[in-house]
This record gives sequence, C-alpha cells and structure tokens, in this order.
Amino acid sequence: MESLDQFKNSELIYIVLLFALFVLPRFLQRFRLPSAITCVFLGLGAGVGLSLFAHDNTIGLLATFGIVALFLFAGLEINFSELRSHALVLLQYVVFHLIGLAAVSYGAMLVFDLAIRPAVLVALALMTPSAGFILDSLKALHLDERERFWVRTKVISIELIALAALFAVVQSASATRFSVSLLVLVLLIAILPLLLKFFAKVLLPYAPRSEFAFLLMLAVVCAFVTRELGVYYLVGAFVCGVAAQRFREELPAMASEQMLHAVELFASVFVPFYFFNAGLHLGRDDFSMNALITGAGFLVVMVPVRLLWIGLHRKIALKESIAGGMRIGVAMIPTLVFTLVIAGILRDKFEVSGAIFGGLIIYTLVNTLIPGFVLRIPPPAFDAPHISPAPTEGAETGK
Repeated sequence: MESLDQFKNSELIYIVLLFALFVLPRFLQRFRLPSAITCVFLGLGAGVGLSLFAHDNTIGLLATFGIVALFLFAGLEINFSELRSHALVLLQYVVFHLIGLAAVSYGAMLVFDLAIRPAVLVALALMTPSAGFILDSLKALHLDERERFWVRTKVISIELIALAALFAVVQSASATRFSVSLLVLVLLIAILPLLLKFFAKVLLPYAPRSEFAFLLMLAVVCAFVTRELGVYYLVGAFVCGVAAQRFREELPAMASEQMLHAVELFASVFVPFYFFNAGLHLGRDDFSMNALITGAGFLVVMVPVRLLWIGLHRKIALKESIAGGMRIGVAMIPTLVFTLVIAGILRDKFEVSGAIFGGLIIYTLVNTLIPGFVLRIPPPAFDAPHISPAPTEGAETGK
C-alpha cells in the first residue's frame, strides 16, 4: 500500500497518464470509439476508481490550454466573406435554430420546473453541435464541395449564436451585471485589434516568427478575462481567434494556414487533458438511476427532433428530401464540448439537480457515438482539429 501511495505521488504517474491519453484512445478508435470519449472515461476511472489527480492544478492548467486552443482554432476558421455571401440563407437557418431553442427551453421549464435562464442553458446543451466533430467528419461523409460549404457555414453560424446566447444568459442575473459584463466584452473586442497592430508594428520586427506565441498568449489572457465574467474560457479564446482572422489583411501570418496548423498541433497535445479533466470532475452520483432515466429521455426525444429539424430546414432552404437531409443531421448530432461546458455551469452556478446534470452527461457521451456507428465512418479525433481546405470558386458562391 505504501509503494502504491509513493507511485501516486511520483512523477511516474504523469508518464503513465501521457501514455494512456495519447496511445490508448488511438487504439480504441478502430472500434469507432472517439478519442474524446475514451479520455473522459479515463478521467472518470482515475478520479472515481483510483482517487488520482484530485485537485491537481497541473491537470487543470493543461486542460485550460486545451479548451483555449480548441476555440482559438474555431475563431481562426471563420470566413466572414463566406458568411456575408449567403447571409439570407444563414439568417433563415439561425431563425430556424432559435425557434428550436425557444421550444426546447419552454419544454425544459415545464418538465424540470426550471427558471428561464437554466432552461435556456439546458436547451443550448442539448442542441449545440460540436463544431470540431462536424468539420472533421466532412471528408468521411463523401460530400461534394457545395455540401461541405453549407455544412461548414451552418456549423459556424450555430457556434456564434450559442456563444452569444451563453454570454447573455449567464450575465443576465441583473441589469447592472449584464451591462458591466457587456462593456468589458466590448472593450476586449475593441482592444484586441489595437494589441495586434502594436505587436505587428512594434514587437514583431524585433521578435521575428513570434506570431504563434503572441496569439496563444493573447488567447489565454482573453480566456481568463471571460472566465472571470463567468462565461468560461471558450468565449475569450473564440473572440481572440475572430479578431486575428479579421486582422489577416494587415498581418497575413496571424491567420495563415501555417498558423492554423500550429494551433492544430498545440491543440492535439492539450485537448486530451481537457476531456480527461472533465472526467475527473464526474462522480458515481452523476450516473444514478435518475440520471440514466433523464439521459435516456434526452436521447429518445432530442435526437429524432434534431434530425427532423435539420432535415426540414434543408427541405425548405435547399429543396432536398427530408431523408437526404437527415444523413447530414446524423453527423451534426454530437454535442460533446458545449454540453460538458454548459453542464458544468448549470451545476456550479444554477445548482440544478443531479438528474439533469447527469442526464446531460449521459446524453452527450452517447450522442457522440452515433455518427460512427450509424454512418459507419471513422470517428474524428477531437484532439486533432481538421483544417478545412480553402473552398473553390464554385463552393464560395454556393453554386
């Protein structure tokens, strides 16, 4: 027993952890088990089963780097010219999605007797797809360029709406808090371009090839600012990525393909720690009978509803059959990242019941498995975001 305790407190335990996070998930992918799910269960086993890494600040810091890199990458991926060129169709889709969010929020209020704010968060957790999963799935789905273009732009649109809604809901406890938080966020958005210009004109000439380090540092700072506002790290990191993308004309290297690749590699190292850390914060009570029943209810109701909702929109907007649109819908089912984040906010800030929190966790763990088994495609690696190729001229016009 004493030797086991010494092992737990030694540096060797981190070497074992590295092997577990970077080798075991890759091995299990052959069974269509996403690496993110494996990392979550490794964290659950380490925390609940072995009592390892309890309150480990190192794991928490590495996890923060992971989620920051993931949403920095998402912000860098935004192409505003694409969004503007199809603003009408995307606006239609956003309205369609907001109607769905409103309906699910109302349903959560009735079923779980929730106030409007936690009910909206539950709806966001149930309906916001994981953009990384969808973008990584495009090649495996054998879509043509036009279909890839539409899926990519729709996913980005949902992500923007979800982040804005998350900020508004969390900060709307009072008018004063919302106003102050909004002012801080606006100031952050206004200051970022100035900092990027200062870096490009003053620092970069004396520190060549330091764009990646500066951008990552800036993303971490922004992430901690929004974390202090109570809306988690992802909002700040995403805003930083968007600002860098907007700054691309003045400093192309800040949002170039090389920069995307660098952020991708950084994320591939640290994202597994985020999912592992998420598993560490789960307990046996989160998988109680009530949680299992709630999670099963979410799956039985929400998965078919989301499939039909996506298929219906594609029929209205693109004149496709509902059945054809549902194939795309299956790939858009996973909600892992947003559900983990929002479930944590619901538990920590709104003190929702264990049945709701556990139900959301079960819902997202199971729905993340669906594309790999239903479509029989290799599950994408959440720890290796895919850099989408630049769209062709035909894809940019949607023709």
